[in-house]
Amino acid sequence: MKKYVCFTGIDVSKSKLDVTFVTEPLEKKAQHFVVSNGSKGVQQMLSLLKKSKIDLKNTLFSFEDTGVYSLPLCFLLSEKQLDYWMIPAIEIKRSKGISRGKTDKSDSKDIAYYSCTHLHKLRPGGIPEKEIMQLRLLFTEREKVLKALHLLESTMEASDFIPKAIMDSVRKINASGVHSLQKMLLELEEKMREIINSCEPIKQQQNLLCSIPGVGPQTALYLIIATKSFKTFKNSRQLACYAGVAPFEYSSGSSIKGRTKVNHLADKKMKSLLYMCAMNAKKCDKELSEYYQRKVEEGKPKMLVLNNISCKLLGRVFAVINRDTPFVNMHKFAA
Repeated sequence: MKKYVCFTGIDVSKSKLDVTFVTEPLEKKAQHFVVSNGSKGVQQMLSLLKKSKIDLKNTLFSFEDTGVYSLPLCFLLSEKQLDYWMIPAIEIKRSKGISRGKTDKSDSKDIAYYSCTHLHKLRPGGIPEKEIMQLRLLFTEREKVLKALHLLESTMEASDFIPKAIMDSVRKINASGVHSLQKMLLELEEKMREIINSCEPIKQQQNLLCSIPGVGPQTALYLIIATKSFKTFKNSRQLACYAGVAPFEYSSGSSIKGRTKVNHLADKKMKSLLYMCAMNAKKCDKELSEYYQRKVEEGKPKMLVLNNISCKLLGRVFAVINRDTPFVNMHKFAA
């Protein structure tokens, strides 16, 4: 592992970057300054570090993953081939122990010391490909349009209970709004198809995932986006933990025997998509259908069995991706 001489913690917000750098962690000495969030601010941060005689090539820059606000920092550090680490906010929060109060300055300091003490967990950051970033943005817009469309369409559900003369005042406006959103939805989906078809690796991965019974195009696309083309997770167990479908035991000593259950810390969107895939898979896949019936007859709760099917589907997902071949249902070849 590379030996770093400086650990820099950066608290990222919309307008500014709070920067704390530590060169001697054991002596608890840290220096802090603030720059604007953007290319100029990041350049200024690097200049200030150079003035402090910091070797940038042996410096680890650490910050929380704050989505688009972190992108200028990611792009410039990556362009200059400097090491950076995007750390999940929950990890830093829980590593602090009991703490009172909160400021951007203290947060940047906490990030710097976390990177010192948890270096064994280092996962160097990398910017996702242009196509993945475009698909993520388009997928998010599609979700917004679907929610808005659902809200507008729900207006007409009340038409049977409201007098026609009153309902006519909003009917035309509502229909116009629904039509516009449906048109926007089609445009977004067409744009996503264009990007997928123009990028052979993403197209290949989507085709492989859609070969799995129960997995549809939208779920396949979200899996590709969330895993950055399956570069951020090593195996299906890690992805199951991230999606919130991996069961964990709760016990302590001889007296506490909690129910084995999933954790609430999860990607809720992925979890809901996997649930729908499990519902479809138990209908169209004979092996999973028999598994579902067998477990329900044994007295297992239906939701638990569906959760198990979700885990099995993630196992199949990694199998087809690692083999780079479509899913083959071996159940039909069984004697």
